[in-house]
Amino acid sequence: QVQLVESGGGLVQAGGSLRLSCAASTRTFSRYFMAWFRQAPGKEREFVAAINWSTGGTTYYANSVKGRFTISRDNAKNTLYLQMSSLKPADTAVYYCAIVQTVVAPTLADVASWGQGTQVTVSS
Repeated sequence: QVQLVESGGGLVQAGGSLRLSCAASTRTFSRYFMAWFRQAPGKEREFVAAINWSTGGTTYYANSVKGRFTISRDNAKNTLYLQMSSLKPADTAVYYCAIVQTVVAPTLADVASWGQGTQVTVSS
């Protein structure tokens, strides 16, 4: 079982930036499709962004974050990233990294493994 550990969350003002990281405990990290999801209070967990196997690989984004968030990975470091810019209060949520079976708008059913999540709070 691959362990995924997120970090980098915190409190930021609207318009600010944060970078989330997700460290994977596997030497076969490069074999996995990876994604970020988020869950706001009282709402369902939703897809944010996904990336295929390669460092610099093909990426996919939810419309709500397109142009503001960037997903990337460093296979040499077994780490996934999410660079978040122009943050809005609506981005406030717990952010989860995940191993997924598809990178094209994966659903919760496509998730093979979850991290424990990291809280992002955007103040207005």
